Amino acid sequence: MDKTPEYIAPPQTKIGHVHLKVADLQRSLDFYCGLLGFEVTTTYGDQAAFISAGGYHHHIGLNTWYSKNGPPAPKNTTGLFHTAILYPTRKDLATILNRLLEAKYDLTGAADHGVSEALYLDDPDGNGVELYWDRPKADWPQKEDGSLEMYTRPLDLNNLLEELKS
Repeated sequence: MDKTPEYIAPPQTKIGHVHLKVADLQRSLDFYCGLLGFEVTTTYGDQAAFISAGGYHHHIGLNTWYSKNGPPAPKNTTGLFHTAILYPTRKDLATILNRLLEAKYDLTGAADHGVSEALYLDDPDGNGVELYWDRPKADWPQKEDGSLEMYTRPLDLNNLLEELKS
């Protein structure tokens, strides 16, 4: 792989939204809005909905155009691994963890990646979802050559929940 690309995306570039095919629109709205707290910004009948946090036009699109009542995608095929939802603070991540625990919603994993702390789960259609917060950039671990040293270590969920006491 060439280390010097011909074009480099501007530093302000962000992923604007993800659009997911779902089997049951209401079931997905119950998960993303009812459990995770997103808000509906608009719908297209009973086939699609666009949801966001903070009044953005949409962070997530949900539709049944090609997938109504369809099965989840097989795990061992190509496709979306997960959608990552970035929370602004560690306390916000602790809050959503507490909501998931109260709802008895199963996590598929939890990890400390050095640069971030993350919770993993599947939405009702089997789409992977990562809920995470980034540590301040100054705290990101680095290798001796200055590159990032990301890793996957167990996340102490009890320690994370301690954030709710402050």
